[in-house]
Amino acid sequence: MSLQFRRIVPVVLLLLAIARGNALPAEPARPPVLVATIAAPIGPVTADYLAAVIERAEGDNAALLVVELDTPGGLDSAMRQMVQGIIQSRVPVAVYVSPPGARSASAGVLITLASDVAAMAPGTNIGAAHPVNLGGGPMDNTMSRKVENDAAAYARSLAARSGRNADWAESAVRESASLSGKDALEKKVIDLVSPSLADLLEQVDGRTVRKGDAVLTLRTKGAPVTRVPMGLRHRILSALADPNIAYILMMLGVYGIYFELASPGAVFPGVVGGISLVLGFYALQTLSANYAGFLLILLAVLLFFLELKIQSHGALAIGGIVAMVLGSLMLFRRSADPFLRVSWTVLVTMVVLSAIFFSVVISLAVRSQLRKPFSGSEGMVGEEGEAVTDIDGKGKVRVVGELWDARCDRAVRKGEAVTVKGLDGMTLIVERKDLERRNT
Repeated sequence: MSLQFRRIVPVVLLLLAIARGNALPAEPARPPVLVATIAAPIGPVTADYLAAVIERAEGDNAALLVVELDTPGGLDSAMRQMVQGIIQSRVPVAVYVSPPGARSASAGVLITLASDVAAMAPGTNIGAAHPVNLGGGPMDNTMSRKVENDAAAYARSLAARSGRNADWAESAVRESASLSGKDALEKKVIDLVSPSLADLLEQVDGRTVRKGDAVLTLRTKGAPVTRVPMGLRHRILSALADPNIAYILMMLGVYGIYFELASPGAVFPGVVGGISLVLGFYALQTLSANYAGFLLILLAVLLFFLELKIQSHGALAIGGIVAMVLGSLMLFRRSADPFLRVSWTVLVTMVVLSAIFFSVVISLAVRSQLRKPFSGSEGMVGEEGEAVTDIDGKGKVRVVGELWDARCDRAVRKGEAVTVKGLDGMTLIVERKDLERRNT
């Protein structure tokens, strides 16, 4: 019995140890690192996306929010909204210009300067933050100086707040200065250069940042990483912000509205056209659009509509085509960055297709107006028939398979061929066919 007891005791002790181990409290989960990717022009969509990610990071009590940035710039209003979101965030925000070949230009410079940690991957660049007028033609000297001074002061304040090179920040605005990642680190524009996200998280581990009145120590080494991609809504709206898609949508809207006006009650063209037009104008708010171009395209739509109501024999439609071509050429300024312009391929293709489309419509309309009537009383003129009775002043004829009262100035015998020359109420005015040949 003692031998069995000695065999049982180790097993019991082992089970108790296992049970005790399971009863130990689990190690608390480390706060995650959230990663958002912005590889697009700065606009309302990117601002809304960043706000949503910041809200989630605060809800998850994240250790750090990393914004992987690759942008040519964008809207000043959207940029300021993103900067405010980064500054007011309770979670530290790191802006990481990546992957290699990416850039943080124009509005992206100020977003990077506003971050708690600014980092760049090798082979990236930052700079060229000179403000561009997105409202159309060039600004006058006074307004240009006001906008430039405002942007320069804003850049200096953001750089000074983060302890970065305020002089260079101002030169990026006034002189469109630009730096590589290595040079930006040497000039203290950014905090570090990192070849990968994992290396970035290792380098910033233990760094202290100030958020409001609190000083936070980053604990990112080995922290779980959660990527937060754009949702379907943001992806769709981001695609619409492409200037080529915006222009195509606007032209489709013009076609749809024209078809609906030309054929009232068709419904489908009007619905598609209306939706396309609204989406096109929504997308164009992020682009360097010229107001004169807008007005010319709207004038083209008006002229096409009037062509349906007024018999101008195509003159109004031709004016509409000219207005559309000029408006398309003027819609986007040549001086703007390429990402704010429609490509020449799309522009020329749409203009040519529009000219061909409306030229065909105009030619068909003119031909229909000049075509000889083939129905109703006017359609009887020129038709040939046969005298059913002798016509000596009045008689009967058969034309187009129907029996008509007829009148003729010269006698016509029964069975002779006649040609309709006109109508007098319900009486046909006819003439003997061989007599018509003789007269011609």
